[in-house]
Amino acid sequence: MTTYTNHPSSFKDPSGFVFESEGTIYRQVNQYYAAQYRQLMDSGLYKQLVDRKQLIAHKEVAENKTGITEWYVTLQPELISPISYPYEWCFEQLQDAALLTLSVLKTALQHGMILKDATPYNIQFHKGKPVFIDTLSFDTYDPKQPWIAYRQFCQCFLFPLYLEHYLKTDIQKILSTYIDGIPVDFVAKLLPLKSRLSLGVWLHVYLQHTATTSTRAGKQPTAAFSKKKLLDVISHLTNIITNFPANKTYKTTWSNYYEDTILSKEYLQEKEKVMKAFCRQTKARSVLDLGANDGYFSRLFASHQMQVIATDSDNRCISRLYQEVKKNNTENILPLMLDIANPSPAIGFHNQERAAFHDRIKTDLVAALALVHHLVIGKNISLPVLADYFNDIAPELIVEFVPKEDEKVKQMLATRPDTFVDYDQAHFEQYFTKHFNIDEKVPVSGTHRVLYKMHRKR
Repeated sequence: MTTYTNHPSSFKDPSGFVFESEGTIYRQVNQYYAAQYRQLMDSGLYKQLVDRKQLIAHKEVAENKTGITEWYVTLQPELISPISYPYEWCFEQLQDAALLTLSVLKTALQHGMILKDATPYNIQFHKGKPVFIDTLSFDTYDPKQPWIAYRQFCQCFLFPLYLEHYLKTDIQKILSTYIDGIPVDFVAKLLPLKSRLSLGVWLHVYLQHTATTSTRAGKQPTAAFSKKKLLDVISHLTNIITNFPANKTYKTTWSNYYEDTILSKEYLQEKEKVMKAFCRQTKARSVLDLGANDGYFSRLFASHQMQVIATDSDNRCISRLYQEVKKNNTENILPLMLDIANPSPAIGFHNQERAAFHDRIKTDLVAALALVHHLVIGKNISLPVLADYFNDIAPELIVEFVPKEDEKVKQMLATRPDTFVDYDQAHFEQYFTKHFNIDEKVPVSGTHRVLYKMHRKR
């Protein structure tokens, strides 16, 4: 028996669990799930889903690596990195994850199986597309029983999509609070009156709310179920989720940054020249692009064969980038929502079930372009504190310093007192060279801005 460590999020299902041993991720299938696992593999369901790239592939390992007597078989799944969570996805990512779940469910029914749970934590984005990762979510289908995961699907997928669609606001913080799904009574109170014109809202929100209330009062539903009814439900949910408008009409803080910016196209062209030179110099194979906006420079990193995690706090920016990644079948850009001043913390049971953003996302290079002035002046995060932050996350750093002489900074300071006495290039270099060596320092022609390429001292 080898030494192993259970994954902190894999403890609820008696069917098996995920663990790490000698640097490799495995999934143990227990005897409890042996019959369902054999049905999954022997029915052709596993092969069909893997061939469609809807289910993560695995290799069977005929070794009980944990020594547990309940062991049936060990699986070594294809490695997925990095791991992201639903509260870091834009609307369209959650939408595509929902549609994948329904598609997997429908295919499972064709092979005499069903999904016993329907949480977005069963989905990861891999090579630009969502993929189902929980091999043990499949159960034998009983035509007389309704879909046990219907409520969970609504709470985790449909309700968040409805809330963002009708309220025109981001719902990621709500998702991080309700990690097991948003309760129907909460959603029913939040949705506006105009939502009542939607048949889907009536059926899946208000009717479900009424049914839930009746159940609490001791009234049990007695209606019989059938496969046809379930297929009708799947079809209706698929139509609802597919037909959400592709383009959002509301404008956000950064969604038109490059269109509305006072900076010229010449600035972007000159900056791109410097960035291309930096990319040729680095040996980094992965990059975290902080404040990526619409991904202008994320695409540049990707063109140099780097694995890119492109982050921004603006839902519309990440949405536009995700749609572009999807359209172009770009495999090496993962767009994620991230507020640098309040990144995803460790949450869930024992604060370990869902790891913090920077505990999951480790890259060779971090890029912070046109970002520092927003954090210092907009968020009151001082330069020394920022330098410490980048030291924690960046073995190599590309960072842009935008001084007070810049028109953007002048705009920011026009609406607030200038209390930033040490916000200048000399102090910037003083604070950052405490942790980093400067490899290159290149002014962006025609501007007051300077691009730095640095590497961590330790």
